[in-house]
Amino acid sequence: MLRVLRSVAFVTYKEWAAYRSHMAVSLFVGPVLFLAQLLIWQAVFSARDTVGGLTLEQMIAYYGIIAVIQYAIFDFADWNLQMLIRTGKFLTFLLRPVSHRWFALSQKAGHRLLGFWLELVPVALILYFGFHVNLVPKHPVWAVISVALSFLMMFLVNYCIGLTAFWLTNAHGIRGMFHLLRDISAGVFLPLTFLPETMQKVLFVLPFQFIVYVPTRVFIGSYELGGITLSIPQIVGMQAAAVGIMWLVSELLWRLGIRRFTGVGA
Repeated sequence: MLRVLRSVAFVTYKEWAAYRSHMAVSLFVGPVLFLAQLLIWQAVFSARDTVGGLTLEQMIAYYGIIAVIQYAIFDFADWNLQMLIRTGKFLTFLLRPVSHRWFALSQKAGHRLLGFWLELVPVALILYFGFHVNLVPKHPVWAVISVALSFLMMFLVNYCIGLTAFWLTNAHGIRGMFHLLRDISAGVFLPLTFLPETMQKVLFVLPFQFIVYVPTRVFIGSYELGGITLSIPQIVGMQAAAVGIMWLVSELLWRLGIRRFTGVGA
């Protein structure tokens, strides 16, 4: 399995390296979005010192960390899987001696390895030196573990969405709706502590907070949601358990969905 991971990741790295100019566009997208958020929050904080218990410096750090983490965990497994199922090309993967889920994860590893130096590092330098965003985690080891788990959680959640194509054939519509709900529930647009407490308690038991919100709070050095405060080791442990549960969910959906595959378009 490790040989498959290494081989597929290497091939994917080489493939995307040939089109690296496409990825380079994100060097402008990330900083521009961050700048827009910075201007909005500067206007909000002009009349007050704190919002939701966060200072302007903490708010800037929150969105800066999110920007960097999103480059590390970016995923397209849902789009790729639904495209293969819709066109019937998924049939070829049923004949291969490795599961498509492992193959897709290996593809993501190669894609993000290229993105690390082509996207993440340059944007992190821009945010650190251009906007003076503190990107140094308070607990470096726990932060690395949390981002790695976030990497897996993003993949598994998206893969489960891609699996809906076994029932819907074309999952484009549900993907668009899901991406919006996922980002809201993960704290991409607003820190989850800004939401009503009842909603925070619901989000606490859902997997989405483990994609972005949890690794961001691990970077900052504290965690709180829905009136629940946990230490960094505790929340990272919960994140690991959540990844394990999502792996089982993806396995269940796979077993149910593969029975419905008819090779449409093949």
